[in-house]
Amino acid sequence: MYQYILWYVVTQYSFTGTTAREIAASVERAVTEGGLGPGSALPPVRRLADDLGVSPGTVATAYKELRQRGIVVTRGRGGTVVAHVPAVGSRRPPRVPQGVVDLAGGYPDPAFLPVLAPPAEVAPVQGSHRGSPRLPALEELSRAWFERDGVPADALTFSHGALDCISRLLATELKPGDSVAVEDPGFHHLLDLVPALGLRMLPVAVDDEGIRPQELARALRAGARALVCSPRGQSPTGARFTAGRRAELLAVLAGFPEVLVIEDDHNADIAGVPLHALVTGGLPRWAQIRTASKSLGIDLRWAAVACDPTTLARHDGRLLLTSGWVSHVLQETAARLLADATAQVLIAGAGRAYTARREALIGALARYGIAAHGRSGLNVWVPVRDESAVVNGLRTHGWWVAAGQRFRIEGAPAVRITSALLPEADAVRLAADFAGVLGDSEATYGG
Repeated sequence: MYQYILWYVVTQYSFTGTTAREIAASVERAVTEGGLGPGSALPPVRRLADDLGVSPGTVATAYKELRQRGIVVTRGRGGTVVAHVPAVGSRRPPRVPQGVVDLAGGYPDPAFLPVLAPPAEVAPVQGSHRGSPRLPALEELSRAWFERDGVPADALTFSHGALDCISRLLATELKPGDSVAVEDPGFHHLLDLVPALGLRMLPVAVDDEGIRPQELARALRAGARALVCSPRGQSPTGARFTAGRRAELLAVLAGFPEVLVIEDDHNADIAGVPLHALVTGGLPRWAQIRTASKSLGIDLRWAAVACDPTTLARHDGRLLLTSGWVSHVLQETAARLLADATAQVLIAGAGRAYTARREALIGALARYGIAAHGRSGLNVWVPVRDESAVVNGLRTHGWWVAAGQRFRIEGAPAVRITSALLPEADAVRLAADFAGVLGDSEATYGG
């Protein structure tokens, strides 16, 4: 049967080429046009080499190029398969089915987002803003934002969001083939970004207190040159660093002073828990990124970055060569909202509401004996036996949740529920439906 599947893939999609570049282009074309979907297996190197009449080394080089560009991943004995979100331009997120409550996206509740108010007039300037890329007023507000939580902000810059900043930091710090320690489970877009940069991921297991010290030590010993983590509101699990866990992690990092530690504090104002940041522990190389998309508006593609001087120079040097600066129109919009008392009241209310909704869902699930995780942030992570059975079962009850596969590398199956969008009154009904689906799943697939 397996040989038939391989024959079908090669025949149906007609991979072609006599050079590594041509073969890679042929596979990419099949992915871009939709012929090969996420998870589709590519033939073993020798099989495809025989079919195309080339050397195994040529096919291996083609597969390596595809891996470095984030189009495919290698799963050991599972072979080479198309990435869950391959790095090709035509891919889009799956559409939410009609008639369901969307709890899959990880988004904030629009009711708690202020109206974006760009400046009514923007005066033209002579030349460009490369000589003065940051508005002084927004710099001052951003420094206060970091220093409120004890994060040093002497060296500060801006970017076009967290992933834009992480991409730039990793690209300037590492070279293709280097390794990055990432949370497992972790932010799915980051898990797609790292291989797209030609970097290797070293998964670090996460519990309710964040990344596990022993797992971090293993990844660092394996050669990780950077660590990307979330100190609170971790997606998808809602984990947060405690003071004790922070101390344990800093003890591990003390033996690896050359490692760049990047913290993504994307839920800074709405996580519902205090910050215990690694970057306040005297690390030589570090950066903390704070975004406004979850608290001020998903279209506000702006982030503030506090970091060490070397990291600042490398980030801004690359920024200068690309976009040059973050739009001053965008900066002015962010500055107005950060200084607006009404917006800050709304954000504070959002933090309280998200905490209440998260705890209501976890409590409702617990009454059915269902364990769930979510110590902070917008989401709840629920371990399950069969993700597809739970996702499809809840869909029949009118709920749309996210299968955990897109967030996992080596972790166990689970589903992610965006509790931020679930009113407390609806948590009881969702929990009852969840318990019913688990019962149906057990009866169908075995206990």
